[in-house]
Amino acid sequence: MRTSLFRAALARGDGPALGTWVKIPAPEVVELVALAGFDVAVIDLEHSPMSLESASTLIATALHTGVSPIVRVPGLDPGLVQRVLDAGAEGVMVPHVDTVEQARSAAAAVRFPPLGERGVGSTSRAGAWGAQPLAEYLRFGQEEAMLIAQIESAAGVRNAEEIAAVDGVDALLVGTVDLAVSEGRTPGDPAVAELVAAVVDSARAAGVPVGNAGAATAEAAQTAVDAGFTFTMLSNDATMLGTAARAAVAAGRSARPRQETR
Repeated sequence: MRTSLFRAALARGDGPALGTWVKIPAPEVVELVALAGFDVAVIDLEHSPMSLESASTLIATALHTGVSPIVRVPGLDPGLVQRVLDAGAEGVMVPHVDTVEQARSAAAAVRFPPLGERGVGSTSRAGAWGAQPLAEYLRFGQEEAMLIAQIESAAGVRNAEEIAAVDGVDALLVGTVDLAVSEGRTPGDPAVAELVAAVVDSARAAGVPVGNAGAATAEAAQTAVDAGFTFTMLSNDATMLGTAARAAVAAGRSARPRQETR
């Protein structure tokens, strides 16, 4: 039986599960993310111009290279959720989940009846194009596919424990920057830190994993662990490429002709 790579990473207990955002619609990017050792690649349809067709190719690449493909959808669209799951995504991340009602609607989009309202499409990649038994296709959708709800507002913080307790919500992710902006504050404001800590406490109370997004540094990862996060998103493909490119240019520009000695 197929199991979720992300769930397995969360269950290891040897440190936080590590992910990164994928914004560049190239399968080579996902290959590099897998080779680097990331546990999860979150294919970002919210903050990139990527098409569903490109996302489907990245999902397939992730599955073949051993990194968990999760798709962040732009918003709660049950039709889109169903399509990315049938494309083989191991789960979806839904932004701006502020209420219990929104969480229930998201869970219904991810789960098959009687738990939800997702349609059956077992002749898709998720069902091995019809070669997989229907029962296994349905089992993975009910038991393994993950719904990650993003908490990105003060209203979401207030409702976080109830959101996390909704049957079918498997994890929370704190959108610290959106949370700060929604409150007219900066991400480093102590008041924002209190809101973030409240979400971590709510996730613990509900017994679900909770993650954040930060820089691709050891310091950022340690800060996430110290704050109680069980998974953390380390930067994104475009930023990491840009950072490496700038470092390469800086190194090259530092070279100077050597002085001749007589």
